[in-house]
Amino acid sequence: MNQAYLFNHGKNHQSYKMLGARPDVSADGERGYRFAVWAPHAAQVSVVGDFNGWDPEIHSMIAYGTTGIWQIFIPNAVEYQRYKYAIRTPEGRVLLKADPYARHAETRPNTASILYDAEDDYEWGDADFCARRRPVEDDRPLNIYEMHLGSWRRYADGNPYSYRDIAPQLASYVKQLGYNAVEIMPVMEHPLDASWGYQITGYFAPTSRYGKPSDLKFLIDTLHQNDIKVILDWVPGHFPRDDFGLANFDGQPLYEYSDAIRAEHPNWGTLVFDFALAEVRSFLLSNAWYWLEEFNVDGLRVDAVSSMVYLNFGREYSASARNVQGGYENLEAIAFIREMNELVRENFPYCIMAAEESSTFPKVTGPVSEGGLGFTHKWNMGWMNDTLSYMTSDYYARGQVHDKITFSMMYSFSEKFILPFSHDEVVHGKKSLLGRMPGDYWRQFASLRTCYMYQMSFPGDKLNFMGNEFAPFIEWRYYEELEWFLLQYPNHKGMFEFVTALNHIYLENPALWEVEDSWEGFEWIVADDRENSIFAYARYAKERSQTIVSVLNMTPASYKNYRLNVPHPGRYRLILNSDDARYQGSAYADLEQGDTVFWTSAEKERERLSLEDKMRDLASPLEGEQDNADSGLGYYIDMPLPPLAGLYLVYEGEEKN
Repeated sequence: MNQAYLFNHGKNHQSYKMLGARPDVSADGERGYRFAVWAPHAAQVSVVGDFNGWDPEIHSMIAYGTTGIWQIFIPNAVEYQRYKYAIRTPEGRVLLKADPYARHAETRPNTASILYDAEDDYEWGDADFCARRRPVEDDRPLNIYEMHLGSWRRYADGNPYSYRDIAPQLASYVKQLGYNAVEIMPVMEHPLDASWGYQITGYFAPTSRYGKPSDLKFLIDTLHQNDIKVILDWVPGHFPRDDFGLANFDGQPLYEYSDAIRAEHPNWGTLVFDFALAEVRSFLLSNAWYWLEEFNVDGLRVDAVSSMVYLNFGREYSASARNVQGGYENLEAIAFIREMNELVRENFPYCIMAAEESSTFPKVTGPVSEGGLGFTHKWNMGWMNDTLSYMTSDYYARGQVHDKITFSMMYSFSEKFILPFSHDEVVHGKKSLLGRMPGDYWRQFASLRTCYMYQMSFPGDKLNFMGNEFAPFIEWRYYEELEWFLLQYPNHKGMFEFVTALNHIYLENPALWEVEDSWEGFEWIVADDRENSIFAYARYAKERSQTIVSVLNMTPASYKNYRLNVPHPGRYRLILNSDDARYQGSAYADLEQGDTVFWTSAEKERERLSLEDKMRDLASPLEGEQDNADSGLGYYIDMPLPPLAGLYLVYEGEEKN
């Protein structure tokens, strides 16, 4: 079927193979590039560039029927030459626009597109990794290292590492740390460093800040060869107003809504894609397909989904548009999201599609067939906000906000969640994660270690922003590299070693990730010790005897003998202690991780009754008399609890060594 027809009807999922600039050979055997651009409102379009002295009179394009597409073949145009489209409006204005489908672009502040031959620009070496890919529903666990390429490492002169130079270092570092996925903040071309890549002007062009498209493929390939998945941040909701980009592309609103109310995101000053327009849907669906197929990535994290699904996002209700049903949902955007996720699920079943969605919109990860949006994951922003709010509270006051920890289990199974401590939590005056912890230097580090143990043992996949692993004091700065020098100091080095141990324990123990969609994988042991701010719970694998008990003491108080009920009789080994001396903890009670073993004692079940149960017995004495005092046995451990510490106990069975 005609590719232009599919494009005009929103069904061309690989429109980048038709539009843009591609190397070609004319009927006469001349080599050059074939150009095609969609500009339906234009009176005339021409190509200007290094090959014609930027003269708009030399290479005028020809309209392709009524499709709104203009095209031309230019002989002798060669790779790496610069170009733009000169678009003449019906009013006679001439606009110079970068190619929406350009594969390569100039490095900012320059804005021209660059001819690039992507046909055979890279030979992949990740066949073994790709052969091991499984449907996303079956592929567990997931521990993500989120990063910004421009500020992870920098050369001595202050310039960021290239894709190729960063690749082996990043792969080795992430693997050592115990992450099995890297999420990269947007690598699509963008003009402003301070946008961190979230305001894109070149949706099909990897940013030239770090090299060529083939160099990005080398980075992805290197990570794959080290068994590390690659997730790219993607922004299909909005784009910037820069005059060389998509805004008013052919002199009128084209990629954006024509309705002024719908067209703008007031929070960001950006323009909103017109999801009702078939060609815009083709553009965005093709862009998702492009990164998954051409760059072989394992997933997309879709930014700002709330801004897509709600017409009143960031707006006063009185200034908001409404849909045809009178509501505030953007029905066109919702339909696009569902179509996108179904397309990806059918063609790339291994692909992670994660929604950064901060509202209570229902069924974000529910199947489209059941009225859901069809994402595979949703960032759990509620859990993140409650957790950091709790951890920021002073230790004497944590009992007053006890429910911020326990409340998350009320909705933990409503979606397939990722628990994020992302870049957004260490910028804009929020402080670094370490800086949020109250108290003196020692207490800040101890509290953060305990916070990480809570994250890693709570149901949901995990995500941490770069640098969190060694606890910098200052916020993230996009214009300089991380404070790697901190690793020479004991507390920061201890945090790095702790996070490394924690990550590997997470990956190696199915009890921490195998059952995350029901109470079959989680059981509260201590949920109501508000006075002491202590929490404990069991995590279970599918084989329930594979159990890890997580104990969290959220205050600087220590306990010589804390009685902890446990789910099985027998032996429990301490496999991680955040208070261990190797992590710069206090080494309270000499609890050596790996060597300390606790044996259970039995107690009568009636001794474990809650106050509510006891009151019920008092109210129903006949029922109480029917209980056999010796019929049920519970099990407990008497153990010391270090100050501001987390402990993981793994169940090892009933047999004595």
